[in-house]
Amino acid sequence: MQITSSTFQEGGSIPKKYGQDFDNVNPPLAILDVPSKTASLVLLMDDPDVPEAAGVAVWDHWVVFNIPPTTEMIGEGWTPTGVRGSGTRGLLDYSGPRPPDREHRYFFKVYSLDSMLELKEGVSKQEVLDAMEGHIIETAELVGRFSP
Repeated sequence: MQITSSTFQEGGSIPKKYGQDFDNVNPPLAILDVPSKTASLVLLMDDPDVPEAAGVAVWDHWVVFNIPPTTEMIGEGWTPTGVRGSGTRGLLDYSGPRPPDREHRYFFKVYSLDSMLELKEGVSKQEVLDAMEGHIIETAELVGRFSP
């Protein structure tokens, strides 16, 4: 399984328009080669480079689960069909990069699961990760960089 974007390459710079202080829309994402036994997908976007002063180890920017396994493209500015989880700010929708201090890495992760998750809208990323345990078939990751 793979996750790619037509607007930046693995390890490359995420265009400014996707940042929180700009258009704050998600970049287009393609999900390729989803395993045939997949019942649902999970999409997470997070920033592990958050400063200690933020009080969290990882800043969660986007959490969506129970995405249909037939989803091959998530268009620019489009939330995929599924259930929205809550990011660190408590937002249910995409929240673009906004590093306060230096260039940060942003991880877009997709998980193929053998089941749907019995969770309600607004749950945290950790609750999603806990519910996924024992159900992950395959994962893929795309990392982009963003500077203030």
